[in-house]
Formats: sequence, C-alpha cells, structure tokens
Amino acid sequence: MTNLSPETGILNDGAHYLPMRVYWEDTDAGGIVYHASYIRWMERGRTEFLRALGLDQRALQATGLRFIVKSMKVEFRRPALFDDSLLIRTQCTKIGGASLLLDQRVVRDAEGMVDAEVLCVAIDEADRPLRLSAELRERLEMGLSCNTV
Repeated sequence: MTNLSPETGILNDGAHYLPMRVYWEDTDAGGIVYHASYIRWMERGRTEFLRALGLDQRALQATGLRFIVKSMKVEFRRPALFDDSLLIRTQCTKIGGASLLLDQRVVRDAEGMVDAEVLCVAIDEADRPLRLSAELRERLEMGLSCNTV
C-alpha cells in the first residue's frame, strides 16, 4: 500500500485500510485496549470507506438517506496494547436492496486482533428501510469486491 493517509486511509485490493494508533484513552489501566475502542475505530473505518468512494454522509443525509448499523457480530482474538500501530480494514462483501454487509478487521502487522461482520441498512427520515439507488450502488461497487444480492 502506498500513500496511506492517517486521516482517510486508502482503498487497495478491494478493501479500505485506515491506520490507527492506540492511545492511553483507548486502554484500561493495564494498557490493554478497552473493547469499546474497537467499535469506535470500526465506525471510523466505515466512514472513511464511504468517503474514499466519494460518498459524503452529510450529502446523503441531505437527500434523506442515512446508514445505520443493524447488527454486528464481533470476535475479539488478541488484545491490542498502548502505542500499537493498527490498521482497520473494511471490505464490502454484499450489497442488498437497502443494505451493506461489511467485513471489518483490526490488524497489528499481519496479526488479526478483532474481526467483525457488520450489517448496515439505509433508512429514510422516518427510519424505514430505503432502497439504494442505482447511482449509489454503482459507487459502492466501484473498485470493491462487492457481491450484489
């Protein structure tokens, strides 16, 4: 990977990578990453994944569309520690009529720390599922290994 920006990450080989450094605020008193920190980092990874595809969430919200997390299956494999350098990998595995299934992984070097399967649903202003437009689907599929359902 080249040109890995700490602010926005990079799209590479069908996935988005966001670098993350572990700070004291992310850990417990023993310097081990607190479990909720991974959830925050994965949210940032999803946001930057969309941004890398040219999808601004404020602009989407102005059209009446919001993405929410409907479900998340998380497996904590290894603890990350204070001052570790991590990558948050976000990869789309399926696009449904109103949903995205994302595979997210937190890695240190090549070692998987946390794996998550995240189902995101597009909703309208009344919190009802909203079908993804052809333009939005095309943008989501752009450069990624998404399988359309």
